[in-house]
Amino acid sequence: MGSWVNQYKFSLVVAIAILTRLTILLAFPAVFAYTEAGAQIHGSTAYDEYAINLLETGVYGREPGIPDAGLPPLYSYLLALVYQLFGRHYIAVAAVHTFLDALSIALLYDICRRLFSQHGDWIGALAGLFFALYPYLIFQNLTLNDTALWILMLHLFVWLLILLRQRQKLDRHTLLLALSAGAVLGLSALVRALLPALALLAAIWFLFKLDWRETILRLLPVAAMSILVLLPWLARNYQLYDGFVPIALNSGENIYQGNNPWTAAVFRAGYDVQWLPPPLDAPTIDEPLKRNNFLANAGWSYLRDNPARVPDLLLTKLLVYWNPQVTPLNNLREGERLAIDENGEVVIITSQGSHIGVTAANAAYQDEGLFNVIGRAVHVVYFGGLWLLGIAGLWLSRRQWRPLSLLVFVQVSQTLMYLLFHPSTRYRSPTDPLLFAFSAYALLWVVRWRRGRR
Repeated sequence: MGSWVNQYKFSLVVAIAILTRLTILLAFPAVFAYTEAGAQIHGSTAYDEYAINLLETGVYGREPGIPDAGLPPLYSYLLALVYQLFGRHYIAVAAVHTFLDALSIALLYDICRRLFSQHGDWIGALAGLFFALYPYLIFQNLTLNDTALWILMLHLFVWLLILLRQRQKLDRHTLLLALSAGAVLGLSALVRALLPALALLAAIWFLFKLDWRETILRLLPVAAMSILVLLPWLARNYQLYDGFVPIALNSGENIYQGNNPWTAAVFRAGYDVQWLPPPLDAPTIDEPLKRNNFLANAGWSYLRDNPARVPDLLLTKLLVYWNPQVTPLNNLREGERLAIDENGEVVIITSQGSHIGVTAANAAYQDEGLFNVIGRAVHVVYFGGLWLLGIAGLWLSRRQWRPLSLLVFVQVSQTLMYLLFHPSTRYRSPTDPLLFAFSAYALLWVVRWRRGRR
């Protein structure tokens, strides 16, 4: 039996991932069946609208026939393809997301197999199992959002970097790997523009093994190809708005929400800063590029003008990002809105008046709902336990720090990116499977230690 499991461990993990997602999807159809009449979309209605309009008008825009750059486009194009091939049905979307998860698990398995000097296959299988059974990502990747695609792009880029660094010669195969990594880097920016930070840190990782010349010759094609992939989208947006658009027109809003006088207070109150109203003098949505630039400048100006408040702001965002609890801790009920009073206190305004402080509410799942009653507690135990194991595994594997530092750079780069914007569990969770590699290492170390004592 042990020999059979050892031989087929990867296939077992993938099968468990697929069966788990299928079971959850069939057990809670009311949660995921967004295509049913009167159902609520869990995820983002914007992606659904973009995909429908792409099919009906051939134009990427949230309003039919009117082009825009409100969100990065790649997931909406994938969703439109799913609708075209299988129809607009939640099962088709969930099936495609599950397939993407299976690919990500395969990449995670091989990443661990290549980076860890011993038992990399078992570490990869355990990390894949932790991913397969991770409740938060099961829910995320059965709903309508870009998380499954983003996880795949992240894992694929990391995997290609490993292959590129392992090449002994600068030949055609090496160039092909570099161009492939560049294409993935460029395409990933059309999902979430976060991997350039990792690409910069990857240069340091390459230098742990290669000299400057070989590092530059490998990574220069990566950078060039990524720019080439992005050029058509950037040119389209420049022509559309007569100005440079940094991938999408939600960047300025994210920068402002994460860097303003009330960001830290809102996070400490347990809410997400997306509920903060924009400045009163901000341009209207009828001037999207001007509004985006205004909000971005407002966020950067706050950081420049308030250096004494920056450490507290960054520490607050760091704690939100790495909180073992699901963040935001609370959300707004229907009919509520968030505001700041004259004392800088968080105020929740309702139809009955207002009150100051935090409520135990969630917009999609009310207090008695499955998510609040069970889901949050399960996440603390599941992610919290693996998080502690990951810290232990990081220490136990310290002698392999040169190859494994790439996994650390993934966490560092994404943490830094979200410290610039605004963090939550949803934004951190795509990197969790790579953290689970260290959790798997620690668990395997404990098993081997106990066997040694026996």
